[in-house]
Amino acid sequence: MRALVTGAAGQVAKAWIAAAPPTWTVTALSRLELDIGDEAAVQAAVERARPDVVLNAAAFTAVDLAESDADAAWRVNRDGAGHLARAAAHLGARMVQLSTDFVFDGLSGEPYAPGATTAPLNVYGASKLGGETAVLEAAPGALIVRTAWVYSGHGANFLTRMLGLMAKGGEVRVVCDQIGCPTSAATLAAALWRLIGREARGVMHFTDAGVASWYDFAQAIGEEAFALGLLRGQPKVLPISARDLPTAARRPAFSVLDKTLTWAILEGPPRHWRAALRDVLATMNSGAG
Repeated sequence: MRALVTGAAGQVAKAWIAAAPPTWTVTALSRLELDIGDEAAVQAAVERARPDVVLNAAAFTAVDLAESDADAAWRVNRDGAGHLARAAAHLGARMVQLSTDFVFDGLSGEPYAPGATTAPLNVYGASKLGGETAVLEAAPGALIVRTAWVYSGHGANFLTRMLGLMAKGGEVRVVCDQIGCPTSAATLAAALWRLIGREARGVMHFTDAGVASWYDFAQAIGEEAFALGLLRGQPKVLPISARDLPTAARRPAFSVLDKTLTWAILEGPPRHWRAALRDVLATMNSGAG
C-alpha cells in the first residue's frame, strides 16, 4: 500500500511517517517540495506517487499572521486541500484531511460534537473550515479529523516554546481562561493510522483524553520537565487572562472536542494528556526526541 503525506516537515507528518505500518510505503513532501496551493503541481505529484491514501498535513498555521495575510491562509487551507482531494478522487485514493478546534466559537458549555454548529472567530479557523467543505465536495468519502493543541518534542509548538522560556528562569505568564485538549503528535499519528485501517469516513474529532487550560498545560510541562531533569529548577508559572495578552486573532475560550464517536471506532480513548506529555518529555530526555 502507498501513502502520500504533505507538510512533511511538520510535527504531525513526521510522527505519522514514523508510525507507518511496515506494509505501507510513504511518500513525504514538504512545503518546499510541493506547494499545495498550486493545483497543477498537486495533480502531478499525486499522479507520480499514485497513493492509496493521501494525508494532508500541510497548513497555514500562523493564526495571528493569517489575520493580515488572509489570502495566503485561504490559498493553502481551503484551496490546497481542495486540490489534493480532487487529485486523490481522480485516482480513487482515500483523502484524509486534518482540521482544527478553531472552527468553533468557544461559546459552548459542553464539548463540541462533530455535527455541532461551526462559527470560527478568526481567518485561520474560517480557512480550515473552508478546507473541510472543499474536501467533502471533491471527495465525499474523505476522512476529516479535527484535533487541537498539538505538540511534540521538536519544532515550534507550545511545549518547546515553554521549555525555552522556563530554561531562562524567571516567571512565565500563561493564559488560564482558554480551555482545550493538549494532543501529542505521536498519539494523533497512531490514531490516524488506526482510523485509516478501519476505513473511517466523515468528520471526526480526536485529541488525547482530559481537558486543560494553557496555564494547566504549562504548569504540567514545568513540573514534569523538572522531575526528569530537563530543567534545573521548578519554574514559576503565573496565570493571566486572555485580555492581558492581546493577539491579532480572537481565539475560542472553550474548544473541547467531543470524541465519543472516534473513541468508539478506536475501541477506547487514548491516555490522559498528562501521561502523553510525560512520554514526550521522557523521549526528549533520552535524546531520541
